Amino acid sequence: MQSILIVGIIIFTGFVVGEIAAKIKLPRVTGYILAGILLNPGLLHLIPQDFVDHTSLVTNISLAFITFSVGGTLLFSHIKKLGKGILYITICEAEFAFMAIVIGFLVTTPFFIHRVDATWFTVFIPLSLIIGSLGSPTDPAATLAVAHEYRAKGDVSSTIMGVAALDDATGIINYSLAIAIAEVFILHQGFNLHSSLLNPLVVIVGAIILGIAFGFMFNLITSLMKKETEAGFIVLILAFLALCFGLATLLGFNELLATMTMGITVVNYNSKRDKIFRILERSTEQLIFVLFFTLSGMHLNFSVLSTYYILVLLFVLFRTVGKVSGTMVGASISKSSPMVKKYAAGGLIPQGGIVVGLALMIKQNHAFDSISDTIISVVVGATIVHEIVGPVLAKLALKKAGELHN
Repeated sequence: MQSILIVGIIIFTGFVVGEIAAKIKLPRVTGYILAGILLNPGLLHLIPQDFVDHTSLVTNISLAFITFSVGGTLLFSHIKKLGKGILYITICEAEFAFMAIVIGFLVTTPFFIHRVDATWFTVFIPLSLIIGSLGSPTDPAATLAVAHEYRAKGDVSSTIMGVAALDDATGIINYSLAIAIAEVFILHQGFNLHSSLLNPLVVIVGAIILGIAFGFMFNLITSLMKKETEAGFIVLILAFLALCFGLATLLGFNELLATMTMGITVVNYNSKRDKIFRILERSTEQLIFVLFFTLSGMHLNFSVLSTYYILVLLFVLFRTVGKVSGTMVGASISKSSPMVKKYAAGGLIPQGGIVVGLALMIKQNHAFDSISDTIISVVVGATIVHEIVGPVLAKLALKKAGELHN
């Protein structure tokens, strides 16, 4: 089948199923993933597996846009206004979820993964670290939809949205650290000063410096633009994101941290930031989401999922425990209201978006060939569970907090 025809099928199917999902009060992202599962080569055999295996270009460009947009939410003045309560809760709920999953998987995975090549260094520790980092982010779209539908207003809904806007960035940082450390385990199977400390530090710090440099170069060029057209901005953003992502890959830096840092630099130091991020949201976001998340569902390995479905359930369980306990601790430290302490975690359960992209990035690193399919299957499976159950829990939490007005 011709590649252009396949792309048309993917976009059309993703769009249609996404609209159906929206009609039944589910996030469109859930619909896109379900469309990808429907088109999965392991299910219908309509689209060749070879096509799915060679979609890294689309995946990388999509991730560059998504992480740039995540960085664009981190306006320093806005973060300052959110107050210490939201900052404490964000750090605690993200890191508690990370640690709960890491510890939980270290304890349980040896009982469920029985491969001959499975050792602590090659499978159990790297898998637990990476899976744990993917538990940090929250998908704000599902909770936002519930809040808008029922005109929710109050401390709990404000806290949920503030935390959800920040913990994607926390998740990317956790992921970057986890990847760097996990690679040390897999490739070296031991520790020395250079491999254990310096390599991960170079990967992280190099990405941040690169992102800042590209952000300021982008800001300089946009400040010199005489005629500001949406098309011109889109072309320039695409060019800079591709250059930043590509150069990070070439230098061995973390690509997603680099493009997110570029977004942070643009939103904080570019006078045209509002226009730039409005253009992205209005003109490119839906197309990128349809392509990216439909392709994500097509990467699901049914044989791996059927073997390790118990890991999906454990991921959901450990993540929920971490989110709930972390939110309560963060709320206690910051002396937030009892309602926030008790109910805010309910709106932080939905998960999707960036975590699927982070999982797909692992597929491109051959160091993780032994665990990448397991990670993708667990994350995609858990995303479907979270995006179906999450909105229900968010509505229940806001209702108990007395903030629903419709």
